[in-house]
This record gives sequence, C-alpha cells and structure tokens, in this order.
Amino acid sequence: MHFSDRANEYSARVESTLDLWIPANSVEPESLHRALRYAVFNGGKRIRPLLTYAAAEAIETAAEDVDPMAAAVELIHCYSLVHDDLPAMDDDDLRRGKPTLHKAFDEATAILAGDALLTLAFEGMGRADAPAAAIVELARAAGSSGMVGGQAIDLAFEATRPTRDSLEAMFRKKTGALIRAAVVMPAAHRRPDDPVRQALVDYSEAIGLAFQIVDDLLDIEGSTEEIGKPAGSDRDNDKATWPALFGVDTARGHAGELIAAAWTALERLPGSTDGLRWLGERIVRRTS
Repeated sequence: MHFSDRANEYSARVESTLDLWIPANSVEPESLHRALRYAVFNGGKRIRPLLTYAAAEAIETAAEDVDPMAAAVELIHCYSLVHDDLPAMDDDDLRRGKPTLHKAFDEATAILAGDALLTLAFEGMGRADAPAAAIVELARAAGSSGMVGGQAIDLAFEATRPTRDSLEAMFRKKTGALIRAAVVMPAAHRRPDDPVRQALVDYSEAIGLAFQIVDDLLDIEGSTEEIGKPAGSDRDNDKATWPALFGVDTARGHAGELIAAAWTALERLPGSTDGLRWLGERIVRRTS
C-alpha cells in the first residue's frame, strides 16, 4: 500500500481523536466551542499529524502510540493560525478559503479559541498518558524558544533586511519548530545523541525550512483562490521573506538543496521512510 493510501487512514485517525477531544457545539460555552470546531475542522491538510505518523513508521512504532501526539500538534498549529490572522498580527480576512475566525466570530472569541486550543493540546496528551518527553518536545516547539518566539522575531523584522542567517534562524523557530516536534515526538524518549533521533531531527529541520521558503514563494506566485488566503499579503505587510530578500530563483534552488539534505537523513532510519519522503515531496511541490 502506498503512503498516500495510508495517509487517508491516518487522517481519519487524527480526525477521530480531535472530534473526541474538542467539546461539542452544544456544550457551554457554546459559542466558544463552535469557534474551536470552526478553527480545526476547516479543510486543513493535516501535514503535521501525517509527519508524526510517517515518523512512527520510520522508527517502527505503532500508530496508536502516536495518536495523541498527532492530534496535539494539529491543535497547536490551528491555534497559531487563529492568532496569526488577528489584526494585531497579520490581519488576514481569509484562511483556507473561508473567513478567518475573528471575522466569522469576533476578535475576543478568536483570542479565547486560540488559548483553548493550545491548552487542550496538552490536556489531551496528558489524559492519554503520552510520554513526558514528547509533551516537553511539543511545549518547547510552541513557546518562546520556538514558534511564538519566531513570530515575535518575524514581527520585528518587518520593514528590515535581515541577513540570510538571521532569516533562517527565524524560520526555524516560527515554522520549523512545530514541524520538528511533529517528526521527533515519536522518538522523544530516546537520548539526544541517539542516531535515529538525530536522523529525524536532521530531516525535520530541512523540511521545516523548505516548507517556509515554499510558503513565501506561494505568496508571490499563487492566487488567493489557490492558497486560500490573500495572495501578496507578505509583500503588503513588508515581511522579510526568502524570495523578497534573495530572489525567487535563489529561494527555489535552496528549497531543492534542503530536500536533498532531508533525503540523506532518511537513509539513517531503520523503518519505512516512504511516508516521510512522500510528505517532503508534497511540501515542496504544493500549490496551496
């Protein structure tokens, strides 16, 4: 069976877990819980949960052992999008082709929904008795040393021209940290110097940076209909992006180099790497 077929099964698993974790619309406070479901069940591609399942395959770990990790990383991702879209951040009106949460509801509800999704991720992992090391890995990726810190640096970079190293460091936090957590959590219980864990780290860091570069390219080359959010918003907000600073061709070439590095890392893993390779290709060649 090709991973594209297994991906459908894995997506169904994470959808089921998310549905169990998120309170129903009828549970008080009803408007908040409707907002949570609006934020999560909105057509997302579930790339990060799929990376978690693919990493589990690569280290020969059962899918049921990583279900809570896959659901939690998606909740963190969804919360980050809700907050990123707020007027105080990127001020976007569309997400995945639909009104952003603060447009569909209101700004206060969007802030509270993001807070609730963030905390639910860790509640869910705790209730499922997920390994403490995996919880720490995700918390570090989501906090000031990871995604939130990267967002703060990104805001500070607006209307500036950071160096290539500074831009990469920001990308590794803002986008790469959560992708790294998605991939590394199944092996988080291993020692930091374990070669299998390090192979997952190397793969995830290359893929995470490539993901952000492709995202920057799509903002320039894609249409609003294709990418599901306003095209050109990075340019309009004077964001520091790879193609804006170093050119489209250079950005595309660097994404290719990163994918090559990711493939090299996969050679050091004991299990099937078909899923990690399929997802890497999908990340770099995506159009939305």
